[in-house]
Amino acid sequence: MNYLDFEKPLAEIEGKAEELRAMARGNAEMNVEDEARALDRKAQDMLRDLYKNLSPWRKCQVARHPDRPHCRDYIEALFTEFTPLAGDRNFADDQAVMGGLARLEDKPVVVIGHEKGHDTKTRIERNFGMARPEGYRKAVRLMDLADRFRLPVVTLVDTPGAYPGKGAEERGQSEAIARSTEKCLQIGVPLVSVIIGEGGSGGAVAFATADRLAMLEHSIYSVISPEGCASILWKDAEKMREAAEALRLTAQDLYKLGVADHIVKEPLGGAQRDAAGTIKAVGAAIVSLLKELEGKSPAELVAGRRKKFLDMGARGLAA
Repeated sequence: MNYLDFEKPLAEIEGKAEELRAMARGNAEMNVEDEARALDRKAQDMLRDLYKNLSPWRKCQVARHPDRPHCRDYIEALFTEFTPLAGDRNFADDQAVMGGLARLEDKPVVVIGHEKGHDTKTRIERNFGMARPEGYRKAVRLMDLADRFRLPVVTLVDTPGAYPGKGAEERGQSEAIARSTEKCLQIGVPLVSVIIGEGGSGGAVAFATADRLAMLEHSIYSVISPEGCASILWKDAEKMREAAEALRLTAQDLYKLGVADHIVKEPLGGAQRDAAGTIKAVGAAIVSLLKELEGKSPAELVAGRRKKFLDMGARGLAA
């Protein structure tokens, strides 16, 4: 278990409990179970207190936790007959974006998502979930395919933002993001998006301009990272805590603002403490949100999606 900075006191208690049990395993005459259980109870109480009222910055830390389930984990657990489709038919295949045909509860869908990787090798391969232009063009191709064959689209968002490298800009990064966002608004099939970790900048909007947007309880969704915001506003990246407060990037804030439609509750201590339970809850939310869109014609879906985002803009102006 990787512990976050604010979880260090918890790490000490859980470490002591494990130490006692390890000693007992090495010496059958030792009876430390009562003491270990007392430490377990203390750790559980501390975990509950730590997660009872997380600040926006701490939620950012939880959303970025390396042990949270990633796109690949959700696809493997929730979808059957997943057939990955690669390439943008123009330049290359972007490993930061997974996508393809699959079945959800035996119904055909198209699933697309950012994949960060789970260890050093795969994180480098996946570019830490930061997509290049070809990743967004691959997503556009898959959404076109879904629209042609009347298949619902599910997107799983987990990215710090689109890759800002020189090559990406040369190949039209901003245009690719805009095309993907535009395609989300144009397709006449149900589109459900879930923020499973970070939803960073236009790189997230390009997948999350959906009929229904769900967010995990400790996920974040923002126009810019707190560190980036602090660097621009205060010329000091260390003011990221203040920036996180100002950005209103938590699932709870975005639900109140009408940006998020549904919050998926996480296990105590975050998704990283019970990946299987989190994935199951996300699957149930996706199925429920898709059912809300059943029976709607392509014209109704497109008009409803357009109205949703126009109303969002109107509320922002009114505020």
